[in-house]
Amino acid sequence: MNGETIRATLRVTKALADLQRVRILMMLEPGELCVCQIVEVLGLAPSTISKHLSVLSGAGLVDSRKEGRWMYYRLPQGASGTFVRPALTWLADTLAEDGTIMQDARKLRSVVSCDPESLCQRRRGQK
Repeated sequence: MNGETIRATLRVTKALADLQRVRILMMLEPGELCVCQIVEVLGLAPSTISKHLSVLSGAGLVDSRKEGRWMYYRLPQGASGTFVRPALTWLADTLAEDGTIMQDARKLRSVVSCDPESLCQRRRGQK
């Protein structure tokens, strides 16, 4: 291992050392999500979710794309995910039957049926 591999490994392990970030990763397992969908499931402030996503992105655990006003995140695909794929597979296997992860998955199923704009409007109305 060279120094960069060690630093990359530490970024991944630090990113995984947080409950909310692990929950986000497990929500992304089935596919891409808009930030507002993640906010809706976790019930945290958008700024908090953005910080968590920034840490996950910095560790190479998520990829992102912007579409209009919406920011979408997904697990890394192709070559970009080679380094982190074993960790993501381990998480998915280990947490498949975890109560919190299963509850998030149930909530996510109802959230993805709403379009991102209506979710964001609902959030703004709660403030």
